[in-house]
Amino acid sequence: MRRWGSRLTAVAGAVVLIGGGSSVAVADPATVEPAVPPGEYRGDLASGADWLAHVPARWNGTVVVFAHGFGAMTAQDAPDEPTRAELLEQGYALVGSSYSGPSLWALATAVDDQFAALAAFEELLGVEPERTIAFGRSMGGLVSALQAQDPRGELDGVLTTCGLVAGALNLNNYQLDGVYTLAHLLAPGQPIPLVRYESPEQAAQAAADLIAAVTAAQDTAEGRARIALASAFLNMATWYVDDPEGDPGEGPAAPDDYAAQQVEQFEALVDRGLERYVTGRQQIELVAGGNSAYNAGVDYRELLDSSVHAEQVRALYREAGLDLDADLATLTRDADIEADPDAVAELTRTSMVTGDLEVPQLAIHTTADELVPVEHEDWYAEQVDRAGDDRLLRQAYVEGAGHCRFQPAEQVAALQALERRIEAGRWAGAARPDRLNAAADALELGTTARFVEYDPPRLVGGLGEPGRRAR
Repeated sequence: MRRWGSRLTAVAGAVVLIGGGSSVAVADPATVEPAVPPGEYRGDLASGADWLAHVPARWNGTVVVFAHGFGAMTAQDAPDEPTRAELLEQGYALVGSSYSGPSLWALATAVDDQFAALAAFEELLGVEPERTIAFGRSMGGLVSALQAQDPRGELDGVLTTCGLVAGALNLNNYQLDGVYTLAHLLAPGQPIPLVRYESPEQAAQAAADLIAAVTAAQDTAEGRARIALASAFLNMATWYVDDPEGDPGEGPAAPDDYAAQQVEQFEALVDRGLERYVTGRQQIELVAGGNSAYNAGVDYRELLDSSVHAEQVRALYREAGLDLDADLATLTRDADIEADPDAVAELTRTSMVTGDLEVPQLAIHTTADELVPVEHEDWYAEQVDRAGDDRLLRQAYVEGAGHCRFQPAEQVAALQALERRIEAGRWAGAARPDRLNAAADALELGTTARFVEYDPPRLVGGLGEPGRRAR
């Protein structure tokens, strides 16, 4: 594996990175001996970030570099404790950084911090890994997708899970479409700010005001229809599991039960969605230096026509006796939010993919994700296809609801499938649902894997999509 430039010297842990697209066989654990004993290691980076790492009892020669999602700037080297335990049991060394910077949206620094954490960990190990794989979750999935474009000679492959792979510009735009619809149709006389937040407190109040408006509107047929319209613009799934300890296998409402679907969307909005959409926007604006989203010139009729939920919306409008055409015309006519060019430029530089892959990448996503819709995967695949690297990308889908609600076995099986691709130099069906399910179930972790054949819908309101043509 090629090594990269200057190195920082303060990170330890278990890392999975895949480097340079080379095909390297997994080392015999008996021949790979790190210079440090098994256990947990921590340290600091010159950027101000810190790192966390774990060395397994018997190292298999692979380092996994884990990128955590949007939230507390705390170093993580695995998505959850059960998955960490299984990865260590399988012999993987793990490492991950906290990221650095003034904002929870740390895309300007995260890629560098992840590579610095890897370098520090390798110094600690005293032995060069046989294989390195980047493993990203949610916002960290965007971090690892950016690493797939620029592996710096360090990575052999990339695993993205529930990844925000359509990037910040798309996220901010389609979320603006949704919250604008809620504010404009449900609280027309209330001055709820939608962009350019001056403080976290202002954003939190705006989220609270929107949640109150949505909660009140749910009591009427008219309100429910308009919530469904906004949910279509938000790419909101019609399946939601709000209990963190609930059964992730609970099924969605029936395809023609539009009222039940709308209840699922409402619960996702008031339970997690709106608060995260609005307060997250403030953090992105903080690092971008302004607002990157626009709705001036957006055609909301075209947006709805492109949504898989269009028939649901039309049915609920008919039931409520509302004029859908009038609402769509009002939204289109009154949309006047413009983006700040400097903010667009900053997020284009730090927080958008090109699709130009240099190493193999496997992406997995639940079919119903209320925070990072599965539609991100459709938009991302188009970018990779345009760049001509579609042979490097495979996407697999877990039939379940919830953001990043994967079973440990599903994540480990996906990682191992990526390793088989790296070793063989071709996918050869490694990412097929039946093979992923068989590999996950063989781990005997007490769950049944849920990978299915699935074709994600288009990203409503995405750049270049109907209603929001590229400027």
